[in-house]
Amino acid sequence: MSQLLKDCKVGLSQAVDNFQVEQRIQLLTDIQDMQKKAHEQHEALLESIKTLSDGSSSDKSSASGDSRSCSSSTLSLLPAKPKIFHGRERELEDIVQTLVQDAQRIAILGAGGMGKTTLAKTAFHHPAVTAKYGNRFFVPCNTARSKVELAAVIGSYLGLKPGKDLTKAVIRYFTLGPPSLVVLDNLESPWEAMSSRDDVEEFLSLLTDVQHLALVITMRGTERPAKIKWSRPFLAPLKPLPDQAARQIFFDIADEVHDPEKVDKVLGLTDNVPLAIELIAHLVEYEGCSNVLARWETERIGLLSNGFDSRSNLEISVGISLSSPRMASCPGAWNLLSLLSILPDGISDIELLQSKIPIPKILACSATLLRTALAYASDDRRLNLLGPIREYIHQTYPPPQTLVRPLGK
Repeated sequence: MSQLLKDCKVGLSQAVDNFQVEQRIQLLTDIQDMQKKAHEQHEALLESIKTLSDGSSSDKSSASGDSRSCSSSTLSLLPAKPKIFHGRERELEDIVQTLVQDAQRIAILGAGGMGKTTLAKTAFHHPAVTAKYGNRFFVPCNTARSKVELAAVIGSYLGLKPGKDLTKAVIRYFTLGPPSLVVLDNLESPWEAMSSRDDVEEFLSLLTDVQHLALVITMRGTERPAKIKWSRPFLAPLKPLPDQAARQIFFDIADEVHDPEKVDKVLGLTDNVPLAIELIAHLVEYEGCSNVLARWETERIGLLSNGFDSRSNLEISVGISLSSPRMASCPGAWNLLSLLSILPDGISDIELLQSKIPIPKILACSATLLRTALAYASDDRRLNLLGPIREYIHQTYPPPQTLVRPLGK
């Protein structure tokens, strides 16, 4: 009976693990289905407005009108300034010093959940920036999938009349208007697909031709769009926060009433990724460190995945990066990603080649992971994953033995 109960317990444990893996795979599938449906809806929307005019005459008159009415009409669309901001002061200073100069173009890059949008919003509301730019527009681009859709989204924030293609109307608006600042948040959505990348880059190039227009973009990954002369020095892709900043964010959310030793253990689960810090701090706020640490032993990354979007659900945030067209064009990158999930110290290029792992063009796969910021190069030049990404991949896509054996040998 004792042996039967022990076998039953092992079987139940395996069943739960399998269920959790299948659940996470289904989550990623649902994300991809949602993106596909959203694309189809955008296509239907474009078809429905083909009969409309491009609004050239009305756009021109609105662009040359009183800029004060434009600012007031878009005031309600401005995002709130982040109330909790630590660890990005140097990057903020660099961005502000660049923006107060003329004709600046800045790309804020990094992995999902690294705080790109928070940094952009904080710079957007900085007193020196608001003093220089009377017209400021913060445009989320995550619903756009092409140049036409990107122009339509920007046009809606400018108050332009809908049309088949607002590219020229948007350029005309900024050309005839006063000095302006435009932040394009999550620009990777329309840019990533190779079928739309060239058109999107051409549109961005036209925007940067407007001398009194400052442009800031945020993008997942480490690549800047081509055809734009980005302001130098380049802003380096965002890295995890310093320990002190991570603790400050944690205490701002969960208060300083918790055992410091347990706080360190909780923060150790986040690898100082800002999104993970915020999510786990909110849990600790009403559950306490001990309960959160106990739940982590069974729920793992699912503990931080109760929200419904990429800013409140870590699995969705990672899933969006995994569904990148850059990943789809390099199937071997998935295998390398799964292998990295069991290597907490990472692996060097030399080790990748010497291990003879059966992944075609393995160095190209490594480059893909770096470009999408799913992986990073450590100070000792080893390819590695951040803790939350490693945890998610290990549970959802554990490496097959065909990859593990050559590495072990």
